[in-house]
Amino acid sequence: MISLFKSCFEFSFKAASAALFGILLLIAFVFTASMGSQEFYGFFRYDYLLFYALMIQVCLLYLKLESWPEAKVIALFHIMAMGMEIFLTHPQIASWQYPQPAVFRILTVPLFAGFMYSAVGSFFARSLRLYQVSFEKLPSFSNMIALAVLSYINFMSKFFVPDIRFVLFAWSVIIFWKTKIHFQLQQHQIQLPMLPVLAILAFIIWIAENISTFYKIWLYPSQVNAWHMVGWGKLGSWYLLLLLSLVLVLKILGTRHSEGNWTLKNH
Repeated sequence: MISLFKSCFEFSFKAASAALFGILLLIAFVFTASMGSQEFYGFFRYDYLLFYALMIQVCLLYLKLESWPEAKVIALFHIMAMGMEIFLTHPQIASWQYPQPAVFRILTVPLFAGFMYSAVGSFFARSLRLYQVSFEKLPSFSNMIALAVLSYINFMSKFFVPDIRFVLFAWSVIIFWKTKIHFQLQQHQIQLPMLPVLAILAFIIWIAENISTFYKIWLYPSQVNAWHMVGWGKLGSWYLLLLLSLVLVLKILGTRHSEGNWTLKNH
């Protein structure tokens, strides 16, 4: 029983540490909600969230809780996410909107928004190191990158051509069906199938999305007049976005060996 308690505590502590960026952002979303759209000393809520996110990033690097290679991967994901955000919040698309003003923004997107995606990349990058993660029977990178690129394109192309998300779901299930995640816990090697882990993570992000929209970080068109829970269909979008983030992290931070095993590089 004591060993089980220690294992649960270690797992929870590492999970919270890996998700530190996202947790700190969610806390800020809650505590800045009362600022609304008011100006404070020339800046708005979204601007202060940007300053706060930059401080988190600097502190993670300074305290060596995040390495420079990890930060580079996260920055790449940040840039890709901002491109997608700018497209999807364009008035002619309007998949969602940022309802409050900001000084620091690119077109319709406040600059802090990219850090919400960075938090996902940060979680993956830090989890790999904290849990000493390795993968078994990982698909080839060419296969995974093709899936990731098409998923990214489909987020935007679905407004002009047929949505192929179900093809992408099926593709991911086929190539990751045999993939196993290995990680260390209390000196023991734990093995889990990859697909259920991704599904659980997508659900956790969906919960965070509901918290974020409740506090008006962004709003979907149907939430503008009155808030309601985000539809279950968004789980699929988060699942594909998680895959995109994970593939970037795995490609840059680790090495896939010919037999399909993946291990983290020593930085």
